[in-house]
Amino acid sequence: MSFRTDHYAALAKTLIAKMEKRHFEAHYCATKKEALVLALTLIPDGASVTHGGCMTIEEIGLVDAVKQGVYNYIDRSIATTPDEKREAIAKGMMAHTFLMSANAISRDGELVNIDGFGNRIALLAYGPDQVIVLAGMNKVAGSLESAIDRARNEAAPINCVRLNRQTPCLSTGVCGDCHSADCICSNIVITRNNPIPGRIKIILIGEACGY
Repeated sequence: MSFRTDHYAALAKTLIAKMEKRHFEAHYCATKKEALVLALTLIPDGASVTHGGCMTIEEIGLVDAVKQGVYNYIDRSIATTPDEKREAIAKGMMAHTFLMSANAISRDGELVNIDGFGNRIALLAYGPDQVIVLAGMNKVAGSLESAIDRARNEAAPINCVRLNRQTPCLSTGVCGDCHSADCICSNIVITRNNPIPGRIKIILIGEACGY
């Protein structure tokens, strides 16, 4: 084991204890492969499953595994019209399982997510029977303020590059606190407590995942 791996394992143990006090169900997996196996064990056969835009679940192979598995996969990417997209999001609200990552996590166990239209954070807060949040330990920041800063100045600018959004951060690399039509930072949500114990399940991964 490397020094970083040892550190991640120790930090995850501390984080899990804090997350459990917030009524999250939290787990630690040392590798992406282990995280994939665990995530699939949490999803019942035949369950309806959807996900938000998320590089982490793509990286670990979870999206492909769900598509190929014995699940009812709700794929909003095939929607071509605004009405079809709304219908897919509405179906997602009623799904059994919603898969996502977090843009940042504070060392006190709070989740920070930043979103453009808000559909991803809406399903995190309400709707699906369970939400499985998969996050690499690279997403862990210090204070809540540091986690918000990470979401705005690291995760969001990279996402704007990925999505080719015409925002100030595309050229500067840092948040410009903009109000442009392409802004993906319309909503910043802090999830500090899970009101339905066990609904939000967090899998911390001892490797860098997403951004």
